[in-house]
Amino acid sequence: MKQQQAIIVFGEVLFDCFSTGDQILGGAPFNVAWHLQAFGDSPKFISRVGDDHQGELITNAMTTWGMDCRYLQTDHKHPTGRVDVTVANNEPHYDIVKNAAYDFIEPIHGSAFPENGILYHGSLALRNEQSNLALDDLCSQTSLPIFIDVNLRDPWWQRHKIEAWLHRAHWAKLNEDELITLGFDNSDIKQAIIELQTQFNLEQVIITRGELGALVCTGTHDFHHVMPPKVELFIDTVGAGDAFTARYIHGLLHKEHIQETIAAAQLFAIKVIGLRGATSSDSTFY
Repeated sequence: MKQQQAIIVFGEVLFDCFSTGDQILGGAPFNVAWHLQAFGDSPKFISRVGDDHQGELITNAMTTWGMDCRYLQTDHKHPTGRVDVTVANNEPHYDIVKNAAYDFIEPIHGSAFPENGILYHGSLALRNEQSNLALDDLCSQTSLPIFIDVNLRDPWWQRHKIEAWLHRAHWAKLNEDELITLGFDNSDIKQAIIELQTQFNLEQVIITRGELGALVCTGTHDFHHVMPPKVELFIDTVGAGDAFTARYIHGLLHKEHIQETIAAAQLFAIKVIGLRGATSSDSTFY
């Protein structure tokens, strides 16, 4: 009998609040989980919302989308996460409110997670020790290989913590600016990626480069590259990286060839650029 595979997604869920007045569900892990649900992968999403109207909206949206809400915790002290988003020169800028419910995720006990699959987490929700400990506890309960999505949001990250998480990961995804910020700023980007892959013994390093496409480096230092197609509709780039990540994880789960996966991930990211925000509740979009 084929063993069940699990996609566990750990991290923040919040509202992206735009100057236009739009408030759209977001948070990198939530965006990834939302897309994976649309792809038919039934993720188990571990996060925390406030006992407030925004938290209720998130729970209702997840339920309507068919997502598993068993691991969505309710915090009676801290509010649901919020990010104020401004867009300048087509680039989003984020003001991330501190002490949000997702900063206080509690350990999950009594759950027998399957042994096959992937554990995904980002880095923002781990800015607070409580959520950090909850992830450590989760990692002690399962031997699932880890996909880390590095999101360096100042001032909410510390180099030594990012490095510790990279050491236990199998796959790491980050953009070119984040690669440089972490100190891998070789003028030859492939060499910089190899240095990152070697230092942390990663199975794959996935680098997104905007208009220059994306690169994947394997453990044997083989490279796969894809250029983005023409953008037919541009609204904003919020969540484009998360869309790429979700489609890439889907490819890993279903054992697609790397080149097929990276091409599909790039195509999906371009499609999300045509949305206001990171996700769509229209199933036909997928």
